[in-house]
Amino acid sequence: MDALRLEWADGGPRLRTSEAMARQGLVTTVSTPAGTAAVVGWVGSARDRSAGAHALLDALGRRGATRPLPAGDYAAVLVCRDRILLTRDQQARVPLFFRASGGRVDAVSTSARGLGNATELDPRYFCRYLTGNAAQPHTDGTPFAGVHRVLGGEMVELSLTGQLRRRTPCPVRRATDRPAPAAEGARLGEAARELRLVLENAVGRRMGASTACHVSGGTDSTSVALLAARLLAEERIGSGNLVLLAGRFSRGELAEEQRYLDLALAEIRRLAPSARPVIVDADDVADFDDFQHHAGDADEPYAHAFRAPFWSRLHSEAAELGCDTLLTGCGADPVADANPFHLHRLARTGRLREMTEQARAWAAGSERGLRDVVRSYVVQPAVPLVAERFAALVRGGTVLGGLGTFNRPRWLRRGFARAHGYREAGVAESRFVFGRRPEQSLYDVANYLAAPDPLSWQRARQDGFFLSHPFLDPEVVATMSGLPLAATFRPGRPKAVLREAMADLLPAPIRGRAVKVPFDDLYARGLRIHGDELIALCRAARHPLIAEMFDVETLCRAVQEARLGMGDAYSWDRLNSSLALVAWLERLGQDTGARRPAVPVSAGS
Repeated sequence: MDALRLEWADGGPRLRTSEAMARQGLVTTVSTPAGTAAVVGWVGSARDRSAGAHALLDALGRRGATRPLPAGDYAAVLVCRDRILLTRDQQARVPLFFRASGGRVDAVSTSARGLGNATELDPRYFCRYLTGNAAQPHTDGTPFAGVHRVLGGEMVELSLTGQLRRRTPCPVRRATDRPAPAAEGARLGEAARELRLVLENAVGRRMGASTACHVSGGTDSTSVALLAARLLAEERIGSGNLVLLAGRFSRGELAEEQRYLDLALAEIRRLAPSARPVIVDADDVADFDDFQHHAGDADEPYAHAFRAPFWSRLHSEAAELGCDTLLTGCGADPVADANPFHLHRLARTGRLREMTEQARAWAAGSERGLRDVVRSYVVQPAVPLVAERFAALVRGGTVLGGLGTFNRPRWLRRGFARAHGYREAGVAESRFVFGRRPEQSLYDVANYLAAPDPLSWQRARQDGFFLSHPFLDPEVVATMSGLPLAATFRPGRPKAVLREAMADLLPAPIRGRAVKVPFDDLYARGLRIHGDELIALCRAARHPLIAEMFDVETLCRAVQEARLGMGDAYSWDRLNSSLALVAWLERLGQDTGARRPAVPVSAGS
């Protein structure tokens, strides 16, 4: 989807933006004597997008500026007097790509598909994509040869004629000044106050004139919605509308969530009586509904396209009510909980006795075995590929058996994997997921599992908003990553800091619950209903790369195994990614051509 496009004509840059998205406030263009900035999304505050765009231009328009990028969910092109800058926020919600050859950029767009050639694909990208569902947004490559991704928190500088000068990461934005450490016994309370402050700020920055909040009855989404309601009730961000968006299931496992949802809605409306609950009946929704549309129309292969039918229905309701931003509780599980990879830090620094004691506490608190905890958080981060290969040998025997994050799926042809660097891609991905310091890499991975959200981006023009995730705000992540384990870990009480931080707002049953019903029932129902269609899609696929890449019959057997409930979350992720890739390749080349944005923008004088 082209929200903006930069090209060169008559030796000079020509910047165009989408008229429809500009009317909706999704694209903001400002000009000053320093130049012109076109911003997709928002900078600083979702409520004043023009001021944020001016602030970004002021911060980056001057040569030699090294200030950290401001907070927000945005991608931006700045045409200055002597250079052109391309950048995205650190969380990389909004995509941005450029097409280059011989060191010269000839086009920039928010659409990789709009820049690429469907007949010139990069097989190395597909190997990287198939290593895991975090493997796309944090890498430079795209499916299309010659098309590159501007990375999150990166600054790409071009000359006015399009010569690529440099690509540099911007300074990391740190949390606001934190109070002095409290005494050992008060650490949980002090940590809770810090988290409450930065989370409240993150929610406030993201609230627009009409804000929707996902509400599921869980701790995370309910916390975000409660903070939004309190900010409105106390008029700390001015006036505005609040929509509470929820899906309702009257049968199956997810029906058990209804009582928690009712409690959450009642408490939110107690704070903000004008908040409007929108409850969407979702009994007739299943994963993989209209899968070829959701997976095939995405700008890049979309690993989570199977879940799009449920979220699309909710987003349509928010769009009909004119919401201009939608907040989720996404990211709280890894960010707001104690960091289990702290055990790896203890082991690599030789503190084995302390590691063993804490691993026992972790195992008791999570009802897992000590061996399982040590394997997951100490051994696997140290030798991830070896650990997965061993697990595949132990749990082999089926197509999905032992298939972890990096192992080659059995349906991916060995020759294709060897020719196009699958092992190298697996090594690179394992280094990203665990890194030299797995306890820090955890937060980067959490962000890229959630963002950018291809469904939100694909629907933005019709919905009028992007999803935004307060728990993944840079200040929230920086605060949580700086807290000691003693302040965050309470055996048997996940996300103890968040529960303490929200103690005055969360209803007691929600604050005390430790387990939330997952969406496994929705997935199983989808496979029962659509399994034959998915198998037929694979067998009827005609794109030449599919047969070159996949053993189709083995992929079909994996679908059959998943229908029978075999496998686990890791193997299902690998299956879902592969099915999405098949659907995406099949639809590729059927486009009638990307619609170009229609509003020309000239650089400021």
